[in-house]
Amino acid sequence: MDLHCCQECSYYYDPQDGDPDGDVTPGTDFRKVSSEWCCPDCGAPKSAFKRVDEDEFDEEYDDDDDE
Repeated sequence: MDLHCCQECSYYYDPQDGDPDGDVTPGTDFRKVSSEWCCPDCGAPKSAFKRVDEDEFDEEYDDDDDE
């Protein structure tokens, strides 16, 4: 399952975690998340999310750890 990043605030939707506060159960693929769902951090619509491949995520995550 792919990670998706909010282009407004850089929140990552991880299907393993889902968004229980937003009624998205863990294990829910992003494609199955309701089109009415919004980013839990900034409220951006689902359409503001972009798929991120694992290598790109790992590079960004590693960069954040260095700060």
